[in-house]
Amino acid sequence: MSDKVYESILGKIMDGDIPIGGKLPTEQVLSEEFGVSRPILRQALKQLREDDVVVSRQGSGSYVKRRPEGAVLDFAPVGSIADIQRTFEFRAAVEGEAAYLAAERRTDADLKQLQDTLAELDRCINENELGVAADEDFHVAVCNASDNKYFVAARSSMKSNILTGMNLTRNLSLTKPEDRMRLVQGEHYAIYDAIVARDREAARQAMRAHVENARKRIFEG
Repeated sequence: MSDKVYESILGKIMDGDIPIGGKLPTEQVLSEEFGVSRPILRQALKQLREDDVVVSRQGSGSYVKRRPEGAVLDFAPVGSIADIQRTFEFRAAVEGEAAYLAAERRTDADLKQLQDTLAELDRCINENELGVAADEDFHVAVCNASDNKYFVAARSSMKSNILTGMNLTRNLSLTKPEDRMRLVQGEHYAIYDAIVARDREAARQAMRAHVENARKRIFEG
């Protein structure tokens, strides 16, 4: 229920019904409008704060901090955004640990696979292609390098959700100057460099930062 309320409020903001700087209706009004309890509403508002879409002011209420681009709705209906956000949370946890172990256990063959996927991603950027398949291949290669099949299996079980998120973020990046794609690619190289250096903690942090940045980029607005 909190996801549905989250998406409904987000939809109002994206449609411009509540402008940037505008105040959200009171909790009582919103609870009655959506037919939910205060705790459910507060959970939705908490998620909007974490996504940096709204900000709460002590004793005053919640205000719109920024409005996600309308382009978001071109690639992902509002009804899917909460699920995409939760998928990113899952990925940050699982893939961060996979990268940590990959830095310890990677083989020369693993590094070659990572290099090949990075080269393909570079090609996609140079030719202005979406690159979802190559992006997915890079993250799978990191999980394979962890030498733990359960990371691969856990990620595979979420593949459809993961690809939806990747498709959204990479499509949004294509609407930006090329520097956006190169910034994302720089995050991939940071992960790779840490794995090459066998720096486990740096690999974990680089992967978590990359996935969390991807989540935040949806709401740059």
